[in-house]
Amino acid sequence: MALNGRDIRVGLDRLVAGMTGLKHDGRFDEPNLDGTAGDYISFDSWEWPQGVGLYGLIRLWLFTGRDDLRQLVENWYSARLSAGLPQLNVNTTAPMLGLSVLWAKTRNPRWQKPLDDWANRVMAEMGRTPEGGFEHHVSDKVNDNELWDDTLYMVALFLASYGQASGRRELVDEASRQFLVHARYLSDTRTGLWFHGWTFDGRHNFAQARWARGNAWATAGILDLFDLAELAKPVKDYLQGVLVAQVDALLPLQAPSGAWRTLLDDPDSYEEISATAGIGYGLLKGYRLGLGTPAWQAAGLKALGAVMDNIDGTGTVLNVSYGTRMGHDLQFYRDIPIQPTGYGQALAILCLSEALQHVEAKEQAA
Repeated sequence: MALNGRDIRVGLDRLVAGMTGLKHDGRFDEPNLDGTAGDYISFDSWEWPQGVGLYGLIRLWLFTGRDDLRQLVENWYSARLSAGLPQLNVNTTAPMLGLSVLWAKTRNPRWQKPLDDWANRVMAEMGRTPEGGFEHHVSDKVNDNELWDDTLYMVALFLASYGQASGRRELVDEASRQFLVHARYLSDTRTGLWFHGWTFDGRHNFAQARWARGNAWATAGILDLFDLAELAKPVKDYLQGVLVAQVDALLPLQAPSGAWRTLLDDPDSYEEISATAGIGYGLLKGYRLGLGTPAWQAAGLKALGAVMDNIDGTGTVLNVSYGTRMGHDLQFYRDIPIQPTGYGQALAILCLSEALQHVEAKEQAA
């Protein structure tokens, strides 16, 4: 049965409630390098899942104009900034993306200094691989000389967004550079899909895993980059070519349910909903921006159905794989546990928000 705009709006309300209600239950013990406790689940923690979550909420606010969402987000940032920020790394940069979009819209001066300070530190302090890529250093692990798909969404989009909004062109240029370097080493020239990671130590792609959520970060990330910043034409043209090659590979791998599997090209790996939401969001957004064919929209709406089928009565997104380290064999990815997360909620919010524009446009035209 085709979903209507009312169904999607109800789903979005439930997703927001599910996200803000997330609490760490002690199942995962992942202490940070500085000895503090790591919390990648609770809504009030400053980490990458919450960062993606805040970005999803802000996108929803911008689309709906709901003042309660703006207040929720502003209260979150006020409380976290008052408590003090954690050490800088790739993943702790993620919440800055939402803050930069919030500041770009409101121009509230209280947000600019933390944004400026963090951007300056990223440019000066973030670890670099050969060719200038950001090393994927995170709160609980140092990954020297490694490039991961995730870095683009967690760091490069923040630089693009804040650079565009503040007029700091060097930040947009750095974001462009990161997308180009990561695409060079992570985009598989044979299939068009993306590998999870690359190491300059031995120069290889680890397990050569064509991991679904990593591909979602690339699909959604390229399209959000186009949306957040003005890019040099050769950069945009190159990345658009990378995106089209990836989507051409993704479409035949979509399962009958509308989902994609956690290893995209492994029919024995489980269907994974955060990746499905991120890819669906990207396909729908790409079609809306005039970059894709009607097949992109059709696959995106099919993905929407799979996401909606995996939102439970409390608004929690089901069948989301937990935060995934770099795997050295493919079985590692098949064994990642299922766990409700902020990024699962956020990617679903992005997918439903984007889909709502398509569905309601069709309803109005009917």
